[in-house]
Amino acid sequence: MNPGPSVDPAVTDLLGLLAYAELGSFFRLTDDAALAPTLKDKGRLASLAAEEQRRYERLRERLVEVGAEPEEAMAPFVEPLDSWHARTEPQSWVESLVKTYVGDGIAGDFYRKVAELADPDTSVLVETVLAEDSRGAFISETVRAAVAEDPALAGRLSLWARRLVGEALSQAQQVAVARPRLAALLAEDGGGDDAGIGDLAGVTRLFGSIADRHVARLETMGLSD
Repeated sequence: MNPGPSVDPAVTDLLGLLAYAELGSFFRLTDDAALAPTLKDKGRLASLAAEEQRRYERLRERLVEVGAEPEEAMAPFVEPLDSWHARTEPQSWVESLVKTYVGDGIAGDFYRKVAELADPDTSVLVETVLAEDSRGAFISETVRAAVAEDPALAGRLSLWARRLVGEALSQAQQVAVARPRLAALLAEDGGGDDAGIGDLAGVTRLFGSIADRHVARLETMGLSD
């Protein structure tokens, strides 16, 4: 099934990218739940994983609504997202939590910026899917507790978070190059070619514009940039 003529192909790309990202988050959080040190932590992570699964289903339903085949829409993003996760394999349970909050969070900021220029229904759905309240509260609380117990963790986790940002930028660049119609969506933001993300410098500028949210996440976890 192909998208109808009135559907912007960039929207199909955005939905496919997010759907695969949410599916991956479900599996990672399931793995994290299995490794969690307490039954309470296992239960909370299992709940977060279930939430990711529900978000994936909503994105999949939206793809069907716009006339796209969900698996076909997700397929172009399997390799870049899987490669990013392979490059950022955490070495501990706490590192995995920081990756979920910082890595997925800054990537989500990027997706949110793109979604602002999509149709209203898609924009609202993306904003809902990328909400961080439950996940952020749990992770920040857990990381703060771990750092309080072992202060030496703070420096290591801060460096880990910095690396995640660099890898997220690399991921966004790969996606922008591979899917120019998705990248071109931001070029509609009134700034012409210089303000778009059709080139690597544009992606870097975009990440600079969302740096404040990254700093806020670090502060919430008791870390520094």
